[in-house]
Amino acid sequence: MMFSRIDLSPASPGKRLIYALVALLAGCTVGPNFRPPTAPDTTRITGKALPASTTQAGTTAGRAQSLVSGRDIRGDWWTLFHSPQINALVDRALSSNPDITAAQATLREARENTRAEEGNQYPQVSASASREREHNTLLGATPSTYSVVSSSLSVSYTLDAFGGIRRQVEQLGAQADYQRFQLEATDLTLVANVVNAAISEASLRKQIDTTHDIIRAYQQAVDLTRRRFELGGVSQADVLQQQALLDAQAAKLPGLQKQIEQQRNQLAVYLGGLPSQYSAPTLDLDQLTLPAELPVSLPSALVEQRPDIRAYAALLHAATANVGVATANMLPQISLTGEYGRDGTGLSNLFNPAGIIWSLAGSLTQPIFEGGALRAKRRAAIAAADVAAAQYSSTVNSAFQDVANALVAVQRDAETLAADLQAQKTAAASLTVARAQYQAGGGTYLNVLTAEQSDQSARLALVSAQATRFTDSVALFQALGGGWWNRSDVDAHVAHCCGVTNP
Repeated sequence: MMFSRIDLSPASPGKRLIYALVALLAGCTVGPNFRPPTAPDTTRITGKALPASTTQAGTTAGRAQSLVSGRDIRGDWWTLFHSPQINALVDRALSSNPDITAAQATLREARENTRAEEGNQYPQVSASASREREHNTLLGATPSTYSVVSSSLSVSYTLDAFGGIRRQVEQLGAQADYQRFQLEATDLTLVANVVNAAISEASLRKQIDTTHDIIRAYQQAVDLTRRRFELGGVSQADVLQQQALLDAQAAKLPGLQKQIEQQRNQLAVYLGGLPSQYSAPTLDLDQLTLPAELPVSLPSALVEQRPDIRAYAALLHAATANVGVATANMLPQISLTGEYGRDGTGLSNLFNPAGIIWSLAGSLTQPIFEGGALRAKRRAAIAAADVAAAQYSSTVNSAFQDVANALVAVQRDAETLAADLQAQKTAAASLTVARAQYQAGGGTYLNVLTAEQSDQSARLALVSAQATRFTDSVALFQALGGGWWNRSDVDAHVAHCCGVTNP
């Protein structure tokens, strides 16, 4: 029999005792029983129906991606980019990052605390032995010196009549579950950060290469304009305008170099080292493969997969169990103790039947007046459970928002890449025409300058859009939980609980 709630606030001490005896005879565990919250009652994550696939573009990261509803997620989802560099970075991070080490140690601590509390459900047995040397000089008696040897075995047991200890074990177990899913969340965040940082570095490197190409083209334009100025074909203002464009492009390089160096410093920290120790092969953005298929988890599965949702569910479980602990503390505490031992004046007569000593005692303690402290603690525990329930609900809402945002980004950023590719092609063609017209004397130099600026902006925007397609896929994998349940290093009972199963 399990009591979900017992309200003792208006009861008299006598009535409390009646409740206590009834509960004792029934073998009850007081307090509410935790039931995992149900998944949101919805059949889709986004407000609008998702397309079957994304827009395609004939450039890096431009392949169409299919959105597959109900598709499971690989535990090593980052390998879908087919990059040995990314795989190596992730492996190093997972094995060396101190945040992972700290999360693992915290989990071990929580589990050992649970095991320690479990020990309180069993009798506590201790043994003792002593030897004393005594000397008596009583008046009128012959002084004597003798030894006293004793040994005893003590047993104590707290009868968990109302489940207070069991609720405490349940609470600590839930705290251990929380740390377990915090570890998974730390793993997932670290992997996503490493992959995003590597992609960002590759994007910056390509932007630098593109800027160098633009600088070379502008330098050629400056040289050509100067020759035409020397021949009297253009004014000095034209030369200065072209030189200003060249200088503006050169001025962008230090900022890009700063970003790429800071990105590498960040990667060094993710890998558990110092910036001065970082060494890793460079990543080429054009060598990455965009995953052809992206999973779209069902709403009912999302709450099972997201480690942060599972972590907050564990906190709710712990808070619920704590209500039972606070309730049990208001009821009688029953303890049994026993001791068996022997006394003697030496080892030779220690086991003489005349030296047997034993005791057996039981105690029952019922709080009668504590200034309302126990009732206040129970009300505080109930309020804490309400807080945990609200936080769980907020976490679920945020998780669905993350997935919805990621799905929208996958779709819209594919369209952006296609548009940026077309814009870049148009800008390049416009620049070609403007230069040809100007060299033939049929166009103005202002048209050339405008076309050059448009081409430069379009080329850099295309690189940024390409990188965004990769990071969108990372964001979706992360938002869906990262497939931790399909990894071989996950505890089987954790991976299989609540409907999540390994293939």
